[in-house]
Amino acid sequence: MNKDAPLEIFLSGTPGLEHLLRDEAVALGFANPQTVPGGVTCDGDWPEVWRANLVLRGAGRVLARVARFRAMHLAQLDKRARKIDWSGLLRADVPYRVEATCRKSRIYHAGAATERVENAISDALGAKPTVKAGLTIRIRIEDDLCEISLDTSGEGLHKRGHKQAIGKAPMRETLAALFLRACGYDGTEPVLDPMCGSGTFVIEAAEIALGLAPGRARAFGFESLASFDAARWAEVKAAQSQPNPTKVQFYGFDRDAGAVANASANADRAGVSGITTFTHQAVADLTPPDGPPGLVIVNPPYGARIGNRNLLFALYGTFGALMKERFKGWRVGIVTSDKGLARATGLQFRNVSAPIPHGGLKIQLFQSGTLK
Repeated sequence: MNKDAPLEIFLSGTPGLEHLLRDEAVALGFANPQTVPGGVTCDGDWPEVWRANLVLRGAGRVLARVARFRAMHLAQLDKRARKIDWSGLLRADVPYRVEATCRKSRIYHAGAATERVENAISDALGAKPTVKAGLTIRIRIEDDLCEISLDTSGEGLHKRGHKQAIGKAPMRETLAALFLRACGYDGTEPVLDPMCGSGTFVIEAAEIALGLAPGRARAFGFESLASFDAARWAEVKAAQSQPNPTKVQFYGFDRDAGAVANASANADRAGVSGITTFTHQAVADLTPPDGPPGLVIVNPPYGARIGNRNLLFALYGTFGALMKERFKGWRVGIVTSDKGLARATGLQFRNVSAPIPHGGLKIQLFQSGTLK
């Protein structure tokens, strides 16, 4: 298949934050980004698919749409699936699997739809699907419209490749990146997380300041597709390989010494240890670092899975009082599933996000204005 042929690219994102992912795609020069439920669509060729995987911080996966057609029954799905140039897309020596979802369609049995497309691919390649294959062909049938896509990411894009040490209830890097964007962070100001855990917010902010591509240290599913061109991919990576020097510093604190050690190790693997500092310290001892003000962003315990909710009111209250007393000129972002705990800070929130799914909970980002 011609790697310069036009494709529709689907960037899967966090429901409720699709507009932030679109803004990121616009900023990075992707063509015609449009929000749709669950993500963003844009136009491009295969090198743009590769670049999307490499540079987008807020996308969970990058899907390349290879077919779209009406299918009212299984025989029609079978016939049209066989017209796809599977040998131009997939390699016979690379294991693959097929996953289907059906909604509000006359084809309602996802297993039967999966089987028909599997047969079409198997007959074209001479290779049967493998249940645990890393390469996935995704079929979505809704209102009798069938879309067939290749999942070009492999593992989810939140797996940057450097976060080996994690703590309890970690936040995915993709979600952290979108929350930073929602707070107006652009890499030019310090970021401080007083309950940093494994360091996700701090490391993500430091990478943004340095201009480091989030996918620079990992492999992708598209590298095993028939359309992959190693030389072109090297060019795409080379165009993103020069970091921007910065004098901005980033700070993480946690009362758990193990979390601080994990965050420091993660920052070292990410190549941002020179501009990040992680300190073993309780929230009550927090003071602003030297230099200009910036953004305090925190994902504290919610009491739903970690900690007793009743005991957390004092923690949130202490945090809010410290912010108002010591952090004048700073902005604050708090991620929590509990509005009551957010209110316990005593901070005035100028913006509260819609509820966002996260680990079985619905969380929200509460943003203050500049503290005075």
